[in-house]
Amino acid sequence: MKRRTPAHTKRLLARNLRRLRQQRSWSQHDLADEANVRQALVSALEVAKANPTLDSLDKIAVALNVGVADLLLP
Repeated sequence: MKRRTPAHTKRLLARNLRRLRQQRSWSQHDLADEANVRQALVSALEVAKANPTLDSLDKIAVALNVGVADLLLP
């Protein structure tokens, strides 16, 4: 199994989060409201600049109706 670097994992999260949000025609603010997180966090995650907590990832996944693992898939 090939090991991922933290930077690679952040980029995967950024790509998947943006894609899933846009598929729903949601703004970052819409997602933040649905997930009960700050819009600044959504923005930082989408440019791979934040290290989210498991709690934040779970809230975002629930809002998007996906599993946490789906946010990290290649």
